[in-house]
Amino acid sequence: MSEKNNILQDKFGRDHTYLRISLIERCNLRCTYCMPEEGVQLSPKSHIMTYEEIYDIAKIFVKHGVNKIRLTGGEPLVRKDFNVVLEKLATLPVELSITSNALIIDRFIDVLEANNVKSINVSLDSLNREKFKHITRRAEFDKVYNNILLLVKEGFNVKVNAVLINGFNDNEIIDFINFTKEHPISVRFIEFMPFDGNKWDMSKMVSYAEVMNYVKNSFSEEHIIRLEDAPNDTSKNYKIKGHKGSFAIISSVTNPFCDSCNRLRLTANGQLKNCLFSSTESDLLSSLRAGKPIEPVIEKAVKAKLKMRGGMDSMEKLEKPELHTKNRSMITIGG
Repeated sequence: MSEKNNILQDKFGRDHTYLRISLIERCNLRCTYCMPEEGVQLSPKSHIMTYEEIYDIAKIFVKHGVNKIRLTGGEPLVRKDFNVVLEKLATLPVELSITSNALIIDRFIDVLEANNVKSINVSLDSLNREKFKHITRRAEFDKVYNNILLLVKEGFNVKVNAVLINGFNDNEIIDFINFTKEHPISVRFIEFMPFDGNKWDMSKMVSYAEVMNYVKNSFSEEHIIRLEDAPNDTSKNYKIKGHKGSFAIISSVTNPFCDSCNRLRLTANGQLKNCLFSSTESDLLSSLRAGKPIEPVIEKAVKAKLKMRGGMDSMEKLEKPELHTKNRSMITIGG
């Protein structure tokens, strides 16, 4: 193991080469599984990382082995200096990508292309206008849908993330897969996960096994092709024979991918989370602003990473997550 990777290796031998950076806690949609109905207490503006601070922290992670950075939010594109952030990070030797709801992404095609952003994950939980309006609390389906098609036309690698909720959009699984017939996109079905204020319970979750039951009941076995998963991939990938696109299942709850996890998360207010499910955070921004080295804080956080789901290592704990962990709402973590 080279010295540069040591502080990003945890006690289970996992090397962390992928950093997700939340640029902002705000969003122009109000998705129910992400933002509590009553809203969230946003960090004061002075507590949010500036573009210089984002760059300085990212540079240190890259020095120690990070080779992929994904920008998230909230909705990262509503940050006023998004272009500046992107241009700064594009000077680093990393693969840059972004997660967006695509509502205003048509305004950013040129800057994304200019900074070599090729992979875009779009959050879209329904192909039905009324359901979209219900879950996002905004009537913007047509804009989002058309922007997804625009991204495909412009040659971006597009993944559509759909959080499945039992009794709400599980009956659209096959509609989403049929969407990949004519469009070279990857639809990724995500198991509903517990976060502060999203009214999670086990009965709302649609599991990996249940998704595959829908698939097997709709397509013949010889037409369901299991694809090879990339190293450190969070998803199990498939395609239907003859379809231009593919589909995948991210089973964070029922089949977690913790053994190969290489991800760390930096929140918009400069806190490092070593796991999406972790109830603890490490303050990088205060150390940076005080002129103190942040490598010791990073190393301590990485070494403290638990083996599975931030300690939520059983279905019993997941059934009553509020008894075992206290996490942020998803919007303030970063999607």
